[in-house]
Amino acid sequence: MSTKIGVYVCHCGTNISGKVNVDEVTEFAKTLPDVVIARNNKFMCSDPGQILIEDDIKNLGLERIVVASCSPLMHEPTFRGACERANVNRYMFQMANIREHCSWVTVDPTAATDKAKALVSGAIAKARGLISLPHKSVPVNPTTLIVGAGIAGIQAALDIADSGRTVYLVEKEPSIGGHMATFDKTFPTLDCAACILTPKMVQIGKHPNIKLMPSSEVEEVKGFVGNFQVKIRHKATYVDRSKCSGCGLCWESCPARKIPGRRVIRKGKLVIGATKGAAANSNGGNGFHKGPNR
Repeated sequence: MSTKIGVYVCHCGTNISGKVNVDEVTEFAKTLPDVVIARNNKFMCSDPGQILIEDDIKNLGLERIVVASCSPLMHEPTFRGACERANVNRYMFQMANIREHCSWVTVDPTAATDKAKALVSGAIAKARGLISLPHKSVPVNPTTLIVGAGIAGIQAALDIADSGRTVYLVEKEPSIGGHMATFDKTFPTLDCAACILTPKMVQIGKHPNIKLMPSSEVEEVKGFVGNFQVKIRHKATYVDRSKCSGCGLCWESCPARKIPGRRVIRKGKLVIGATKGAAANSNGGNGFHKGPNR
């Protein structure tokens, strides 16, 4: 089944025409099956270039549009808009990149022109198989899940929550703060780490839009953008969070807590260590021994 295809080749100033023979590519496109019209323009993305496409669609009854110009990332929405204004479905448009993929990366003008012809030919072949697609919007769930409550996760959660979105902040450890909570100062300003981190930790706990989930890990993620479903495993803590004041007594008394087997006392560069339960040592039975200098 034949279809009416319009082909438009862009000079892009001298970005394309400085290496590619645009007129030759245009004449070549006219010889390909189903091509009703082939034109070239100094700047296809300009208003006159877009109007040229719109007028040809209306006057020639074009059903597919092919533009050979720059990257689709740059102007595909521009040309799709021109198609829609002329009552052609935006997905009936195909773009061939003969700038980044051809003129900018090919030294020999003859080779660049031959490659441009091949790219245009491929775009036309693809255009024949295009079908109309509906353009629709679907509702999404704006809730955000952040994994890891270090300083980066904390700041991200606060920024998103302040914008009015609900945030689930998952942290595998019982407390948030990450590595920064163990630092004395931060590089390169040597600011107090606790002075920066502690207020943010308090905000996390009190922010109405943040659902903090400590002692938890993500087990499964499925779904798609805007509609993810996440399974989170919460580790048993045997603590009633509604009554918890954060005093830490349960942690100190927990029978599962690993008690350090060695106590370290620092005095300047001297490090003195004590092994728990030691009765005596080489220092006269006082339970202490000198460790290496650090």
